[in-house]
Amino acid sequence: MDKVNVKRRIFRDDTILAYILMAPMLIGFIVFSLYPIFFIVEWSWFEYDGIREPIFIGIENFVRVFTRSKAFWMSLANTFIITIGKTVIEIPLALVLAVLINKKGKLNTLFRSTFFLPSIVSIAIVGLIFSIIFQSYGGAINMMLEDFGVISRYIDWFSNKCTAMAVIIIASIWSHFGVNMIFFLMGLQSVPEELYECARIDGVNKVQQFIYITVPMLAPIMQIIIMLAIVEGMKMTDMVLVLTNGGPAGQTEVVMTYIFKYFFRYGGEAATRLQYGYASSMAVVTAIIIGIITILYLRFTKKMSKIY
Repeated sequence: MDKVNVKRRIFRDDTILAYILMAPMLIGFIVFSLYPIFFIVEWSWFEYDGIREPIFIGIENFVRVFTRSKAFWMSLANTFIITIGKTVIEIPLALVLAVLINKKGKLNTLFRSTFFLPSIVSIAIVGLIFSIIFQSYGGAINMMLEDFGVISRYIDWFSNKCTAMAVIIIASIWSHFGVNMIFFLMGLQSVPEELYECARIDGVNKVQQFIYITVPMLAPIMQIIIMLAIVEGMKMTDMVLVLTNGGPAGQTEVVMTYIFKYFFRYGGEAATRLQYGYASSMAVVTAIIIGIITILYLRFTKKMSKIY
């Protein structure tokens, strides 16, 4: 068979062509995702600082994580708090805004673009913006609250765990709700208009239409949006590093920033020496926890995907 016939056969066979088109993405996945996973799992069994010869220590790193690493579990608890806090506000906000601007029109198009704009801004820039807005002295929030007579003296937002965590949650919501709003808008396009027409004929008001038609019909896409929001919250890193860097005194540390600092010898106890093995073991434990949470979530929300 000559080369011309081979080329014709390849391009006639959709399966072979599909694999050719997928090859760059698969190569990237193997090199930048799959290989690092195996790398992390391997080094979690070693004591390794990147310089000296690695020493195999078995499960010692995992024992340290579960028995001698209170800060790790505190950072994991902070991660859960931030994730839950942002999700319970961000998802309803995105849904309500999507419903309000669902109709066609130039003004609604402007609102869509405006609400989506924060999602394309770098997380580092978002963190910098909110650190300036919430500055203790001269920050826009403190000045506004003082002008309205709500406070008599400026609040140091980043000196207290609760207020610092609140700022992180607000900044994260502002940065991500636009994407979720677009997802909900896509879902709303698939809801048959006939359902609303029948409801209006039966005298069903707007609120009841939203509760009994819109929300149930959006259940499948809502399941995915909530899952992505949970995973994104569990992986939060840049926002915390820019806004608080784990302060005050490590009280707003989240699990990914805590692991990051041990990988790159950055701040606190982690600054003494590189600890690739210990950091890898924490990464493995965190990945397992996120995996378990995702599986449980999908199991308990299985009915949402069968709404139709």
